[in-house]
Amino acid sequence: MLFSPPLIQGQLIRRYKRFLADVIGPNGEELTIHCPNTGSMRHCMMAGRRVWYSTSNNPKRKYPHTWEISENEQGDLIGVNSAAANTLLEEALQKGLVQELAAYKEIRREVKLPEGKRLDFLLEGNASDSRPCYLEVKSMTLMREAGLAEFPDAVTQRGREHVIALQKLVESGARAILFFCVQHSAAERFDVAADIDPDYARALAEAEQAGVELLAYCVDFTDNEITLTSRSLPRRQCPGDA
Repeated sequence: MLFSPPLIQGQLIRRYKRFLADVIGPNGEELTIHCPNTGSMRHCMMAGRRVWYSTSNNPKRKYPHTWEISENEQGDLIGVNSAAANTLLEEALQKGLVQELAAYKEIRREVKLPEGKRLDFLLEGNASDSRPCYLEVKSMTLMREAGLAEFPDAVTQRGREHVIALQKLVESGARAILFFCVQHSAAERFDVAADIDPDYARALAEAEQAGVELLAYCVDFTDNEITLTSRSLPRRQCPGDA
């Protein structure tokens, strides 16, 4: 995902009202930008740290700038735009970078299910697997333990509903995947933050038992671009796991 015009570097003052943040721009000016993240953004919004924001040329926007990347106290980079995860995955799918999904030839976005819910992707055209493959994408930014990326960072009823929808699809004969786009430069493994949302964790455990697959892929940050890599992350091994 290449940014045009280029990202602007600033310094975070604060995030507030959920969708707004105040930053100091490169010339020392204070401005308000859009925050495209509905989660708690734990460890992603330290006052005084560097942030990078994009610029829209849409004259109808009240706030033309959007917060895209944060820097934490360790100097790690974090992609805070949750909506970017879908674009990053679509670009990677088109390039065949996700090994488990490379055989699919047809990609559809924003697929509506019979009960009215929408999922992020439907993949078809796999010569060796005729099942439709549904994907729901989540942006993963939380890191409370070194190297361990977690989801969710807040209670997510909507996320639990997506998990239940994926399970129903598997039970109806489809393939279903929960895809974590890990937007954290220090990520080495991933897991579910069961202590933050126990109901979500229970629903996901049931869905996995039913056959819902979990995939987690990292991103790379360069000067003016974020890309989903071909490097998948392993699940954290808990005590007693094989």
